[in-house]
Amino acid sequence: MTVADGVWQQIFSFDNYGELLALVRNSLFAGAALGLVGGLAGVFVMMRDLPFAVHGISELSFAGASAALLLDANIVVGSILGSLLAAGTIGVLGARARDRNSVIGIIMPFGLGLGVLFLALYKGRAANKFGLLTGQIVAVDTPQMTWLLGTSALVVVALAIMWRPLSFASADPDVAEARGVPVRTLSFAFMLVLGLAVALSVQVVGALLVLSLVVTPAAAAARVTASPVLLPALSVLFAVLSIEGGILLALGGSIPISPYVTTVSFTIYVVCRLAGKRRVRRWGARGTALAS
Repeated sequence: MTVADGVWQQIFSFDNYGELLALVRNSLFAGAALGLVGGLAGVFVMMRDLPFAVHGISELSFAGASAALLLDANIVVGSILGSLLAAGTIGVLGARARDRNSVIGIIMPFGLGLGVLFLALYKGRAANKFGLLTGQIVAVDTPQMTWLLGTSALVVVALAIMWRPLSFASADPDVAEARGVPVRTLSFAFMLVLGLAVALSVQVVGALLVLSLVVTPAAAAARVTASPVLLPALSVLFAVLSIEGGILLALGGSIPISPYVTTVSFTIYVVCRLAGKRRVRRWGARGTALAS
């Protein structure tokens, strides 16, 4: 066997794939729920220009999960607490975009440093440490499943309640505030919801690559539609395809799930970007023809 064959076997190996598939049933259900959460939250992340905030929240989510791992506590709970702390801090101190970016720039290295400290103190399996950074969803147990699904449901319900006023406030905050919409309260509430969404996404792709689940699907959807109905629908579809595709591809290899999820997500974005450019050129040419 050549070196190339050995590398390929590590990336894609479908020996006994049917037997392995039965072991990830919980993971596939959890992945669908997380795709729904990431896809919906990502719409507002793009509208409110918050991709940098997602990355900042993920660092403290990583710190919380690392602390839980060190203390032998529930990692999902630790991740959620870390995310909520970061999201609440950003929401309170970063009302304006410039202030928000400064706060995030301070939180990110602090959270990452804490996470590294906790992992250095942890003497358990190295795979558990690595999984917090690169994701691990191929072995979702029942307690984790309960937390993931319960928190996912909470996020979806919260987004459904605030969807219309938050859309208004995101599109034109000054006019929304003049119309009596509680813009600041909605902004803070969404940051907390985003914190939950990021904490859940960290369980899939890890703290380093969470943007591929919360940002990329929505960015891809925005390339092909501006419809207020199609945009969130496509964002959710792309997020679910990225997660489920990543799980199914990772099952046949021996490397973490995150490279598969990020590759599927990036591929979808590239296809949508090309499709969007083609649509613009076609409509531009049609408009020119009609004008003449």
